[in-house]
Amino acid sequence: MIREIRGKVLNIGMTSVVVEVAGFGIEIRMSAPETLSTGEEVRLATHLAVKQDGMELYGFVDTADRDFFELVLSVSGVGPKTALSILRRAPRAALEGAIGTRDLAYLTKVVGLGKKSAEKMLVELADKVGPRAHDDADNEVFDTLLALGYTEREARTALKKIPMSAAGKEARLKAALSLGHS
Repeated sequence: MIREIRGKVLNIGMTSVVVEVAGFGIEIRMSAPETLSTGEEVRLATHLAVKQDGMELYGFVDTADRDFFELVLSVSGVGPKTALSILRRAPRAALEGAIGTRDLAYLTKVVGLGKKSAEKMLVELADKVGPRAHDDADNEVFDTLLALGYTEREARTALKKIPMSAAGKEARLKAALSLGHS
């Protein structure tokens, strides 16, 4: 199992990066490849998915993100692409908090999961994640952005880009609005 990779970023795509390791260009799927820069030396925590039609390597800047990704993979019916998609939609800490407090509204509205998928995730992961502090501000910020004319997708994107240092509804809303409306 490949658990970590270190090398120089050769190319950055929409959903993956190519990292040079010992002369090989290794494609690594990521939730946020845009956070890396071409030419940058990186160290990524990885998960190797072996399927019938080949292998895919998934990379994470933080080992806690990889561990959460693997936890989401333990939910029946969730594969690597779905787990990565969930991490694209919301920060890990917010997802852990929503799961730990069994916040179905956050998972369906903010993350965009279907109700059945969100319920299955809560049932299968809540005890594994345990109770976490969860700021309910994002639900309110999401609703406010919709009221201001954002689409659900734009609102989710804005919420994901808010720095975790912005705490509370007003600070998070101000940060989301400062990011602009596409």
